Amino acid sequence: MNVLLYASARLGRALALIVAVLVGAFLLLRLAPGDPALLMAGEAGSDDADYIARLRGEMGLDLPLPVQLWRYLAQIAHLDLGYSYRNQESVWQLIAERLPATLLLMGSAFAVSLTLGVTLGVLAARSQQGSGRLDRFIGRAVWVLFATPPFWLALLLVLLFSVQLGWLPAFGMQSVGADLSGWDWWVDRLGHLLLPCLSLSFLSLAMYVHLTRSAMLDVLPQEHVRLARAKGLRERHILLGHVLRNALVPVVTFAGLQLGQLASGALLIEVVYAWPGIGRLLYDALSQRDYALLLGVFLVISCLVVAFNVLTDLLCRLLDPRIGAAGEVR
Repeated sequence: MNVLLYASARLGRALALIVAVLVGAFLLLRLAPGDPALLMAGEAGSDDADYIARLRGEMGLDLPLPVQLWRYLAQIAHLDLGYSYRNQESVWQLIAERLPATLLLMGSAFAVSLTLGVTLGVLAARSQQGSGRLDRFIGRAVWVLFATPPFWLALLLVLLFSVQLGWLPAFGMQSVGADLSGWDWWVDRLGHLLLPCLSLSFLSLAMYVHLTRSAMLDVLPQEHVRLARAKGLRERHILLGHVLRNALVPVVTFAGLQLGQLASGALLIEVVYAWPGIGRLLYDALSQRDYALLLGVFLVISCLVVAFNVLTDLLCRLLDPRIGAAGEVR
């Protein structure tokens, strides 16, 4: 019951946050320079005032700003993200077509960075108890990756693995014109995914390694670990069952925050690799002043970030019940 109450309160705050973000994004877009109607009329080669006025009326841009905001919030309340006049398609349809590609990229990058980061962090912590050579090597290697700009790293990976070696494709999500099926289809998708996934995951890898190593070094000298060793438990069982579980709380907290950053970091990676996700869709909508599509993508990204943070809070409570107990005492 306490967990349900905590989750309900957290979801209520999350909903209020999403509404605040949506209102802020709406006002910023409306106050930004540029008129979608003028842009569309210019691309059509027309400067007719009646045509531009008709376009503004169809988009609702001729109404006062408070009225536009109220109409948009009412529209969102009915789960309607609007219509993209640039693409002549509903915003829901455009996002639904691109969202699976973004979730695939984000999920794979998150899994790679978290798994590899925790593994290297455990190895570094164990090495620090001994000679420390592996600890120093891992620390220097991951911090070099952390200091490298993602777009530059992405270009280096393309030049090395696509241009020089020819091992992996550089752009897109699948081979164009290739009629593949079965195992060949999976291999082709994996080959296209590998470079964007590595480019997106390397940025957070260093933080996972550092957090896991520091947390394990804090837990290793504690009494319950020494007691487990005194009972004659195997070192592997002690590390996984007694040390790593307690050390995972700061790692899980950072992972939830990092998922939100992956949503924004995927924008740049999708542009570099021409990955057909909502990041690339957002880039195109921004250049075209497609307000409805921009706000729809903002809303989806905001919901993803807030959902990741809520799940992180609940997972941290399950890993360490003292977190929820401390909140109830306050």
